[in-house]
Amino acid sequence: MRAYFSQREAAIDRFRRHPAEVQERMFRYLMHRARRTRFAADYGLERIHTPAQFAAAVPTFDYDSFRPYRERMLAGERNVTTQGIVRLFAKSSGTTSDRSKYIPVTRESLWHNHTLGMRDVATLFTAAYPRSKALTGKTLTLGGSCTREGRNLVGDLSALLIHETTMWSGWFRAPRIETAILSDFDEKCARICRECVQEHITAFAGVPSWNLALMRRVLEYTGRRNLLEVWPDLTLFAHGGVEFTPYRHSFEELIPSSEMHYMETYNASEGFFAMADDPRRNDMLLMLDYGTYYEFRHGDTIVPLEGVQCGVVYAMLISSNNGLWRYEIGDTVEFTSTDPYRIRFAGRTRQYINVFGEEVIVNNTDAALARACERTGAVVAEYSVAPVFMSLDRRGAHEWVVEFESMPESQERFAEELDAALREINSDYDAKRRTTLDRLRITVVPQGSFLAWMRRQRKNKVPRLSNDRRLVESIVAGA
Repeated sequence: MRAYFSQREAAIDRFRRHPAEVQERMFRYLMHRARRTRFAADYGLERIHTPAQFAAAVPTFDYDSFRPYRERMLAGERNVTTQGIVRLFAKSSGTTSDRSKYIPVTRESLWHNHTLGMRDVATLFTAAYPRSKALTGKTLTLGGSCTREGRNLVGDLSALLIHETTMWSGWFRAPRIETAILSDFDEKCARICRECVQEHITAFAGVPSWNLALMRRVLEYTGRRNLLEVWPDLTLFAHGGVEFTPYRHSFEELIPSSEMHYMETYNASEGFFAMADDPRRNDMLLMLDYGTYYEFRHGDTIVPLEGVQCGVVYAMLISSNNGLWRYEIGDTVEFTSTDPYRIRFAGRTRQYINVFGEEVIVNNTDAALARACERTGAVVAEYSVAPVFMSLDRRGAHEWVVEFESMPESQERFAEELDAALREINSDYDAKRRTTLDRLRITVVPQGSFLAWMRRQRKNKVPRLSNDRRLVESIVAGA
């Protein structure tokens, strides 16, 4: 194990120091793999030898425009956009649409992207905390579910990984595969409690909201006060999918230990892209040797990795070993460093509020919420924001539907502090507050309301920002 970690540390250090060279290698590798595919024939890839030629010849794609290729892969056609037949598809309803989405997952990406990312979490964590007990026991993984659709295996990415890598991961992961991929969340939690409270669990991984619900069920089942009384050597939570800040206080109460560490990862259905590599920082290292070639869009301008600038929010495009080409995945990132390349997740390209010209994005609202909580002592478990549309006798506003873990002494003061923080962070919002927008409004829903909504909608996370009121009205109606 130490020999493997040493080898991977050296490879990671190589792309830290030589990012352009490694990305060039990924580009050549992908072009080689695309030979004799339908996509290569359509766009003349055999005549393309440089990234500049590639960008000029191949258009960008999103989920809708990629549909003809995806449908051929789903039908079992060989050599569509990548070598061979694709039999695995990550299925998601997404965060901005009720429509099911099917993302191809090739065997190559399964092992040399997603699974390599999981191994690198261990590599980088061990490098940062060489005395940690995280790898002495098992990792509790709260996966999704998957089913057969014809000859294809379709479901949550986490379930596909658990299902397809059992021989590799079964010895260090819990619970049993039959439990991990159950679709009924209540039954899954009940079985995990029965199977895992006697296991030597030292780490867990997944989306914070669902893991928080599971951990509370574990305490109810055991009658313990905190998770250290159940699993004394618990030292790592590798999390991703949503901003962790709103959940940190709750996890620190559940696991009151200075030896507990939280490691952010960026693992989407389309690929494993980044992870925290330095515990002193709050950003993530962009992983450059996972079979992904990156491009980044700001407005109408698309640049390769070496063209990005710090402080600019970009939409991310990938060409990858799962058969996606110049594919805009719907996420935005902000670069915090270009030596090495580090990013923060900035939100979804379609998840923002700009009804009144305020141009508010998710990292604005996350940051404002953190400031308001710090100033008032409140702890927010979940939130979602929507516009309150103006009328003939009323200015517009933002409505924040909030689920508190710890209520502020005064909701009025909390709203004032949140509004002030957002004005400090976003100058467009501040300008609109002086002209067309009233102060934001807070609607408090009971604890568990957001989790209940996610279960009804079969989603892993709640969209933070919307430009209409359907989402917040759905959450409030079900509260």
